[in-house]
Amino acid sequence: MKKIIITVAVTGSVGDKKKHPALPVTPKEIAASAVQAHAAGAAVAHIHVRDPDSAEPSMDLALYREVVERIRDTSDMLINLSTGAGARLIPDTSDPVGLGPGSTWRSPEKRTEHIVKLKPDLCSLDMGSINFGAWVFANTVGHLEEMAKRIVAAGVKPELEVFDVGHITLIESFLARGLFKNPPIVQLCLGVPWGIPATPRNVILLKEYLPAGEIWGAFGVGPASFQMVAQSALMGGNVRVGFEDNFFLSQGVPAHSNAQLVEKAVRILDCLDKQPATPQEARIILGL
Repeated sequence: MKKIIITVAVTGSVGDKKKHPALPVTPKEIAASAVQAHAAGAAVAHIHVRDPDSAEPSMDLALYREVVERIRDTSDMLINLSTGAGARLIPDTSDPVGLGPGSTWRSPEKRTEHIVKLKPDLCSLDMGSINFGAWVFANTVGHLEEMAKRIVAAGVKPELEVFDVGHITLIESFLARGLFKNPPIVQLCLGVPWGIPATPRNVILLKEYLPAGEIWGAFGVGPASFQMVAQSALMGGNVRVGFEDNFFLSQGVPAHSNAQLVEKAVRILDCLDKQPATPQEARIILGL
């Protein structure tokens, strides 16, 4: 595959401007950063939103709506909205155990409200639970089934996020029951503590488990970000970079913008004799 889709993951849900002063927080900043990354070569914008005052993760429909409208007003890039918000589970220490401070556990309806109402081109759907840093990233099978039904009914194509091998077997189960349409779009997520480590061997392992005919990509978190760009592209997968995953151009050198990260990904693809797909080409590749 000569044409590779570059996704820019603009802001994520971890860290704030103390961590990186250029991190986009407001809807205006998030949309502007996505459009700048598009000019650098990204075809898809993966979007989280944050509370403009606190910079904490948000599920506010109005914030999502503003970001989507701003991107659509100035760009033809594909929009991929996250459904990961609402899955953070931190137990308290009481008995019986309840939810502790910092938990964001929400219903499938709430986690997909913005998908149903805004109808983006794509949305993420995390295909399982893992220990995610200091908390549990909780995605029960029942919740995922309901979310999948609501996403498909809205006419949106889910991008299925995989953090370990068992998540692929759940994808196969959903495909067998007709909850997803073929071919699925699968994103291999490597290097998240405590998911599968970001190594070439693990990309090969996960790729071998994928359903036949899948459309796939991979990304790495932190120092593995650009290594995984090369690894995924070499194996025929799409790629992802952005402040959600990594703040640095190289060791000790912070990136000033998401666009800089995309520019480096484009240079890596060029060295491999591959080119970034345009949004129109990405639509064809993804079957949209």
